[in-house]
Amino acid sequence: MSKLTKGVETDVTDKRCKETNETTKVTKLKDDDKADKLPFLNIFHRDKSGKSKLLIFCGVKEKIHESSDWPKEKYQKFFKNDTIAIIGYGSQGSGQSLNARDNGLNVIVGVREGGKSWNEAIKDGTIISNLLSDAAQKELWPQFIKHLTKEKTLCFCHGFSIVYKEYTNVIPPADIDVIMVAPKGSGKTLRSLFLDGRGMNSSIVIFQDVTGNAKDKAVALGIAIGSAYLYETTFQREVFADLVGERGVLLGAIQGLFLAQYEVLRAHGHPPSEAFNETVEEATQSLYPLIVANGFETRRVLEKNSLPTYAEDLEEELKEI
Repeated sequence: MSKLTKGVETDVTDKRCKETNETTKVTKLKDDDKADKLPFLNIFHRDKSGKSKLLIFCGVKEKIHESSDWPKEKYQKFFKNDTIAIIGYGSQGSGQSLNARDNGLNVIVGVREGGKSWNEAIKDGTIISNLLSDAAQKELWPQFIKHLTKEKTLCFCHGFSIVYKEYTNVIPPADIDVIMVAPKGSGKTLRSLFLDGRGMNSSIVIFQDVTGNAKDKAVALGIAIGSAYLYETTFQREVFADLVGERGVLLGAIQGLFLAQYEVLRAHGHPPSEAFNETVEEATQSLYPLIVANGFETRRVLEKNSLPTYAEDLEEELKEI
C-alpha cells in the first residue's frame, strides 16, 4: 500500500497527485466544473490535528479516515467493555479475528452452526460481525435476529443481504446500530499485510445509528482489524461495485483475457510453458508488482520503451545525465 507523506508528491494514482494542508487549495476546487478540469489532481486536506479528512479524487470530494485517527490505545479503550463476536471463520473471519485479537480486543469466534463457540459468540458478543457467506446469512438469519438485543451492534463486511432483503429476509431490528466494515481484499491478504506492518483500504457504512456512536464503532473496528484507510460509502454502492468488480476486472475479465491469449499462442504453435509465461507469469510476477509500486506511470514507461526512437531518446537522456 502506498504511504502518503505530508508535503511530498506520491505515485498513488499519478505523478500529479499531491498532499497538502492548505485549505486555500481545497477551496479553489469547490466548483465542480473546476474540479473536473483537473481529473488527476488528488488532494488530502488535513485539519489542525494532522488527520486526513477530505480527499479530492479525480475532482470528487470523499471523506476518509486513516489509522492514525485511532491509535491502538484509543480503540482498546473504546472497546474495553465490548466483545467482538466473529460469526464464520472463512477468509474474512480468520483475518479479521486474528488481527483484532493481536490488536488487543476481546474476540470470540463462532465457528460452526450450533456448536459451543457459535452459541457463545452469538449470545455474548456485543458487536456481532456477520461474516458468513451470503447464502448462509439468509439461511441462518432467524438464529441471529433473536440475539440482536437493544444494546448490541450488528456489523457486515458485504451488503448483499441488506440490499436484497426481499430475497434474504435480512432486516435488522430498528433499535440497534448497524454498520459495515468491508476490506477491499481477501482476509488472507488483510492478515498478511497486518503481519507486514501495513494495512488495507476498506469501506465503511453507517446504516443505523441508534446510539450516536455508530461511526466511531465502524472506524475504530475497521482500523483494529487491519485497515489503513477507510472510505465512507453505502450498502448499495458497496454491493454494486463489488459485484461488478468481481465479475469484471478482478476475476471474470482477467481470467478471460488470460485464457484467450494463452489459447491464441497455443494455436500458433507456442508450447504450454511459453504461452503461460508470456500470459500469466509476466503479468503477475513482473508487471503487476510494478503497477503496485509505481502506479500506471509504469504504462507510460513501457510505451516510451516501445517507441521506434527509443535508442536515440535514451542516448540523449544519457548525455544529459
